[in-house]
Amino acid sequence: METFKISELAKEFDVTTRSIRFYEDVGLLHPSRSGNIRIYQHRDKVRLKLILRGKRLGFSLAEIKELFELYDTDQSQTQLHEMLRIIDEKQAILQQQLDDINAVMNELQTAKIRCQQALSKPKSA
Repeated sequence: METFKISELAKEFDVTTRSIRFYEDVGLLHPSRSGNIRIYQHRDKVRLKLILRGKRLGFSLAEIKELFELYDTDQSQTQLHEMLRIIDEKQAILQQQLDDINAVMNELQTAKIRCQQALSKPKSA
């Protein structure tokens, strides 16, 4: 089975080894150890990718941990409903952010066009 050193994961995902150790400290990653050396499995690599993606999408580490815990346990109906609730909430937040970004982009485009039009008008004497 393929294993990874902390420095390899840090380089691949462009994060610091300190960040990876922090994710371990808060219970998001669970590497095995050989003496003082951390040995990360493929599962840890996938989790790190999901952590970073979740952070980019606005999930807190607590939310990411909750999703991992829900996924890792035997998935009862209650757990699946809770996971869906969390996903729905995050989708609503992201949709609002996307709507806000689109509105600002439209306003910026309008301002840009006005500036370009003002610059293209001949100067009056």
